[in-house]
This record gives sequence, structure tokens and C-alpha cells, in this order.
Amino acid sequence: MSKKTIITGAVILAVVNLLILGGYVYKSGFKLDEPRYIYIDADDNVDSVEQKITLTAPPKITDAFSFYAKVLKLEKHLHTGRYEVTPSMTLLQLIRDIRNHNEQPINLVVPSVRTMNMMAGKLGRQLMVDSAQIAQYLNDEANIKSLGYTRESLPGLFIPNTYEVYWDTSIEKLMERMLKENKSFWNEERLGKLKEVGEYAGEEMTKEKVITLAAIVDSETANNSEKPTIAALYMNRMRKPMALQSDPTVIYAVGDFSIRRVLHEHLKVESPYNTYRNLGLPPGPIRVPSIAGIDAVLNHAKNDYIYMCAKEDFSGTHNFAVSYGEHLRNAAKYTKALNERGIHR
Repeated sequence: MSKKTIITGAVILAVVNLLILGGYVYKSGFKLDEPRYIYIDADDNVDSVEQKITLTAPPKITDAFSFYAKVLKLEKHLHTGRYEVTPSMTLLQLIRDIRNHNEQPINLVVPSVRTMNMMAGKLGRQLMVDSAQIAQYLNDEANIKSLGYTRESLPGLFIPNTYEVYWDTSIEKLMERMLKENKSFWNEERLGKLKEVGEYAGEEMTKEKVITLAAIVDSETANNSEKPTIAALYMNRMRKPMALQSDPTVIYAVGDFSIRRVLHEHLKVESPYNTYRNLGLPPGPIRVPSIAGIDAVLNHAKNDYIYMCAKEDFSGTHNFAVSYGEHLRNAAKYTKALNERGIHR
């Protein structure tokens, strides 16, 4: 075979491949009416990625994937992530996105939860990393120390909000982001309010103490308009000083979050978190406090309330009182409502 023939054959083969490629590019769109997402994790290979694409966003030409994957050597450039597939894009564009790690971020919701294990579960359902791995990280003393926290104060690291992150972000990168967001949240304006809050509470109030009190306030009510009033009530008790006597701290100390009615037996639990037995704030927050809860402490109301009791209409709001006699009347109404509904624990 002559050299000229070999060259001619190679040229023809190249042209054919270009024509095939051109045909694929033109035809290999997707049968979609709206955008969809392909999630590629660390266990995926080219075959499993093809299956995910076929099931999630079926291409118009099913055999195009193998051709593109081979030409672009996808097996050597397969990246984890969340990849967007739109009705207007081609399969070639999608594979290039995967090859170049051009992933789309997610809106990660960091919630206000009671425990770090709950936080791990919530985050794990939104990210590639397994919730068990997140829980292990958040319960490791060395990791906690490296973040600048203690086991008791760790809930204060998280500022509940929605953050744009990549689905395949690592635990370490996520924690770095949480530290950055925490620092941003505690700006000069919020830090500047600590002195006045301390004066009202009758003791120095650090941001850690504000977070701890905010967690109690959040646990007492989901009604944001009540939170500044409740924050002031607890600081009135701190200033006297009186025991905070917060039922949510007792529930946290007992460790049974199904309790709806705190009984005398619960009040006896030996724990630094039981604010019926110990004066002052507990050693750390009893949950990840919300932004509304933190700001309620920093922008507390000014009142003379010492007592509070849930309203008998179960609206989630409270009756407040200055005197113990008034509080007993409010408590009697609530106890009657509990008994009528058969709520005994």
C-alpha cells in the first residue's frame, strides 16, 4: 500500500469522524421540558454515569455518549459533582462540563436543630458526603478543637441560613465555610451590642453567652415577635439573680425530646444544663440558635417580666407575669388545658 493511499485513507477517516461528530452535536440534545441534574459521586465510573444520564435526562441519540466519552477520554477526567442538563444543551456540552468539573452549586440549608447528630443528618441529605461521616467529624474532639470550639459550644458555629455550595464539597471545606459565615455574621454592629446586653443582664455577655441564651429563647417559642420579650425575661432573672428555670433546658438534660410536659421527676435530673438546679446559663447552647433568636437577645425588649407560661389555647405564644401570684393563675389555666387534652408527659 502506497504512502499516498495511507494518507488519503487517514484523511477520509478523519472526515468521516468529523461528520459523525457533527451529526451527533447537531442531534444529541435531550428529551426535556425543564432542567434536570446529574449527580456524580466518588463511586461512579463512565458506565454508571451513562446510566444516570439515560435515566435522568434521556438523550435523543443514546449511542452518542460512548462516542463522546471515548473521544474526550472521560474515564481519565471524571469529576464528582452536580451537573445541570438543560433542554437546549447537547450531550457533548454535558460531557465537557463533567470533564472540566463545571458543576452547578446547590442551595444548602443549614437548619436550627437540637444536636450535632441531627445537624449531620440534615446536611448529609443535601450533600455527597455521608451523614455518618459528618457526625463522626462533629463528634471528634480534635476536629472540634481545630475549629476553635468545645463540644459544648460547637452548636454556636452554625448560623442557620441558606448557602450556595457545591454538592461534592468536603467536610473540611464545609467547616471552613461555616467559620467564614460565622465571622461575617458577628459583624461590628452585633458585637457592639454585647456591652449593653451585659449591662441589662447584670453580667458580661460574650457572643457565646448570647448564643446560649438565644438557644433557650428559640426553644421556648417559634414566634419571632415574642423572642425579644422572652430574652428580656431571662435576663431579668439573671440580673436578680434567679434560676432561669427553663423547661427546654431540662428536656435537653433528660435527652428525651418527645417530652411535652415537664414533670417534677424531670426537674431532679443531675446536669449542668438543668437550669432549675443551677443558677445562670448552661455551659453551652441547647440547640443551634436561629438568627432571629440571636438578634432577639441582642435587641431585647425592656420589661419587668419574671415569669412566663404557655397560653392555654396552644397557640405557641405565652402569658407573661411580673408577680408569682399572677404566674400561678396563668399556669393553672395551662395545666387545665393539658389535662383536658390528655397530655400527661
